Amino acid sequence: MMTEESGMKLISGQVKWFDPAKGYGFILNSDGGPDILLHANVLRNFGRSSVADQSRVTAWVQPTARGLQASEVVEIEPPASDGTPPIADIDSTVIEHLESLPLRPARVKWFDKGKGFGFANIFGHPDDVFIHVEVLRHSGFSDLAIGEAIGIRVVEGPRGLMAAQITSWHRGGDQSDLALTPAPPRHDIEDRDEFLAHVAHVAE
Repeated sequence: MMTEESGMKLISGQVKWFDPAKGYGFILNSDGGPDILLHANVLRNFGRSSVADQSRVTAWVQPTARGLQASEVVEIEPPASDGTPPIADIDSTVIEHLESLPLRPARVKWFDKGKGFGFANIFGHPDDVFIHVEVLRHSGFSDLAIGEAIGIRVVEGPRGLMAAQITSWHRGGDQSDLALTPAPPRHDIEDRDEFLAHVAHVAE
């Protein structure tokens, strides 16, 4: 357990920038000191490959020869939002009741930040789930790696299943919210209807 006595200090600050390609970024020091280095390995230990700019990170920080460096991420809060849906295909009522949707375990099929979208697959369900880059950013991510394990809340939009929220696979103390047991395979339309009964529907 890390404590201030061991030279560590618990801080909370906004992400100045993070570049997955470079493998690091910086957190603004809430104490007004120099920026804090956030390495990709430390972020991966928290269960994710990226973090969106302006997200708030709570982390244990240690002094090094090169300055302050995050050694363990404790919590990540997405960038502040005014409650407006990240994209037009998601209704405001879905955002208001987002926590009522099941948090499904999924893996990223592919994601192209340049194109602004990608897809994931919920364990036990073959259907692709569309992920928009703005939904990703509103969830506190800046990018996703192929095969990355995530938690996902799904809505059925005009063009099919789509992500309304993405979370880390490891969510600190919130892992109880994540339905880790894969859903049973769907062999017919009744199975699909049962699955969609737990998915919010967005009016066309």
